[in-house]
Amino acid sequence: MPFRNALGRTAACLALVLALGLGGCAELPKNVDRPVSTALAAPATTPLGELVQQRRAAAGTRYESGFVLLDGPPAAYGSRLALVEGARKTLDLQYYAIHADASTARLLKAVREAAERGVRVRILLDDLHSTGRDAVVMRMALVPNVEMRMFNPLAGARASTLGRLFGSIDDAARIQQRMHNKLFIADNVLAVAGGRNLGDAYFGKDRKGNFIDLDVLVAGPLVQDLSRSFDAYWNNERAYPVQSLVTAKELDQIREQARADAKAERERQAGDPAPADGAAGTGTSAAEVRAQVWDERPMDLRTADFVWAPAVVLADKPGKIPPDGANADAGKAPGLTVTQAGRRPQGGAAKNDASLAAAADAAADGETVVDGLLQLIGQARSELLVISPYFVPGADMKQAFAAARARGVRIRVLTNSLASNDAPVAHVGYARHRDELLAMGVELYELRSEQAGLGNAFGSGSGGSAPGGSRSMLHSKVLVIDGRLLVVGSMNLDLRSQHQNTEIAVLVRSDALSRTAAQMIDQAMREGAWHVLRSDGRMVWHAPEGSGLEDATAEPDTSAGLRALVKLFGPLAPDALL
Repeated sequence: MPFRNALGRTAACLALVLALGLGGCAELPKNVDRPVSTALAAPATTPLGELVQQRRAAAGTRYESGFVLLDGPPAAYGSRLALVEGARKTLDLQYYAIHADASTARLLKAVREAAERGVRVRILLDDLHSTGRDAVVMRMALVPNVEMRMFNPLAGARASTLGRLFGSIDDAARIQQRMHNKLFIADNVLAVAGGRNLGDAYFGKDRKGNFIDLDVLVAGPLVQDLSRSFDAYWNNERAYPVQSLVTAKELDQIREQARADAKAERERQAGDPAPADGAAGTGTSAAEVRAQVWDERPMDLRTADFVWAPAVVLADKPGKIPPDGANADAGKAPGLTVTQAGRRPQGGAAKNDASLAAAADAAADGETVVDGLLQLIGQARSELLVISPYFVPGADMKQAFAAARARGVRIRVLTNSLASNDAPVAHVGYARHRDELLAMGVELYELRSEQAGLGNAFGSGSGGSAPGGSRSMLHSKVLVIDGRLLVVGSMNLDLRSQHQNTEIAVLVRSDALSRTAAQMIDQAMREGAWHVLRSDGRMVWHAPEGSGLEDATAEPDTSAGLRALVKLFGPLAPDALL
């Protein structure tokens, strides 16, 4: 279910509430053995490394790193599958959530096959979502040649999230700090970075709701910067080997329970064929899910349309989540890593390099990824496009927007509507700032939940649309600055990403990539989103172009009950927890 994506925000609020009156009853293991390992030292000697060199030589480029925007489920899934099948030495996966469903089953099957042919696999997963059937994913740790670690784990049994929250309630401040990074790296030479977790809802295959997302495929030396960030988290004391947290017997019991739950679900849905093991609990067979939208074929990396350009990586250090016994407040200013690779300031390319260097220097003045982006916004001169699914602007964010508007910068923001937001509590934090943002001249667009146009805008309309009119939810995290700087990453423009969660982003200096992203965002705003305005003293949601819908004067596509509930509980939820 895609709505599990909201769990982190809900759990954070719940944990702090419970902590007021309860004490913890479970502890994490002590003296854990964490063998140190690092990324592949000589990636250029692998078949994927040779392919990248061939593609670069054929392009005749001055730059060493290349990029492909992955703007729909087939490209997003196919790129990851291609990396797995092409890897010969190493695979490194870092995710906030990996859901045990049909698309993940196919992908992890390929990962197991890679391990069988001698590829060293490291999987680093934030531990918040690994309960119930999703804990089955942890069985990857039992596969030979696969190591799996859980970052910032919760103590206690994995039967339910609520039970684990109770078990860790005396550590509530730490519970709400999560590793939100997303990386998929093959042989330290090709990688996918962006907003997607792994699961059906991120690849257009969930019956009830799917996320609209955007990733970038990275080739060349910049991948080594991504790997350095991965290694820092992998070798951090917050990363616990799966075997130190749960036994093989317990994992087997979790799998059997998941199968039993899936069987009961099928019995309630008479006539459904039996699901594959990886689809346990979905109520939909793996074959049926795959047939709904698109086939799962690896991308042909030999024909992928790479754009070669200068770029930098912005990465929060793992110290943003402090070690055991440290004051949680110490994690709010851990320092930001800004690394620059694949840049060669030669000839006509020097201008692009100088522009990127200025942007990198500005971002480096921030203490976190989001702080760095606010510094970049401070450099904007003409236009700023923002996609942030959870948009909860703090005082410094609003100050950055106000200063940009004072310089004449046009600012357009695409975020979720109340109807499309999988975490309505997060919408509260956005809605309370909506009037102020409009007053300063920020243009606001909110995704229409039940729509068809946005899928086409993000490249998923051809063979990748969501099944059967399912709900659409925005999950992309993108900035385009002055039509020349493109940022794709894991971060939202909210206080949680700024101060609590760890994040990572890729900043590319490319007119071509920026133009492509801007065109997609423009179309999404016109055809797939409500344009929010103040008119005659009231809020008005102008209907998407060509939708045939009427304008609305209340949160569109929502019930009066939901609007009342949000209005009632909204004042009780502080921005910092949303």
